[in-house]
Amino acid sequence: MSLWIPITLAAAAVQTLRFMLQKRLKGAGLSVGGATFSRFLFGAPLAALAAAVTLAATGAAFPPLTVTFWAFALAGGVAQVAATYMTVALFGLRNFAVGVAFTKTETVQVAVFSALLLGEAVSLPGWAAIAVGLMGVVLLSRQKGAAWGGLMSRATLYGVAAGGLFGLSAIGYRGATLELAPAAFFTRAVVTLACVTFAQSLGMAAWLAWREPGELGRVAAAWRRTIWVGVTGMLGSLAWFTAFSLQNAAYVRAVGQVEIVFTLLASALVFRERLTAREGAGITLVIGSVVALVLLLR
Repeated sequence: MSLWIPITLAAAAVQTLRFMLQKRLKGAGLSVGGATFSRFLFGAPLAALAAAVTLAATGAAFPPLTVTFWAFALAGGVAQVAATYMTVALFGLRNFAVGVAFTKTETVQVAVFSALLLGEAVSLPGWAAIAVGLMGVVLLSRQKGAAWGGLMSRATLYGVAAGGLFGLSAIGYRGATLELAPAAFFTRAVVTLACVTFAQSLGMAAWLAWREPGELGRVAAAWRRTIWVGVTGMLGSLAWFTAFSLQNAAYVRAVGQVEIVFTLLASALVFRERLTAREGAGITLVIGSVVALVLLLR
């Protein structure tokens, strides 16, 4: 099995844990922006430490950070912040497992972005597997009695938008890690992560200070709960960045759909949320697409 596959599976598992922790932050009196900021605030120093330790342990020189690198990194960082914000907001609109599933339209969007922006096309069998996953997402997004079967509901629109933004962030991070070549893949991943999380923390802190006075203090006061969001966010991002340094972002995100399996377990076991048979069928299609991609790319 290619190294990027288990790394992607680990990233999906840790990301599910982070989403669970962020959902619980609603009980800590934080706004959507505050809960989103907590993901970056404590992750930034950890990412910087990881980069310093990696460079010291390997004896590698700090790779040059070109204008192109910063363009990819900052574009990815802004898109990720916006996508995370929308995902946290989404949790208040719909079942936890189905809410996260809405964002999985990202797989199709990132495949298109990857071809247009990085020139990394997806094969025909790859598109077929991604299409199966998208069918599962459409099933998960349908709501009885709503217009267009719920496909035009606010929750669905939030999820699709978040998926597109997550897709753009994946392309940005893939492009940034490629720009640091010929450094080793893990060095490229951890340095990119450190730069991105530092910029995200500064940007979000400025935004909250301007738009939500007092929220920075509430995030800091809730540090015993928010710090774990930062830790899991940093670990999950490090795994994603490492996978992006090794493989086409479209394939990484497609395999990352296995996150819905972990989310389903969290939904049932932690939040005691029940899923319908239709939602179960949608999740089965998503899982099937992931399995097909793993077999195709192994």
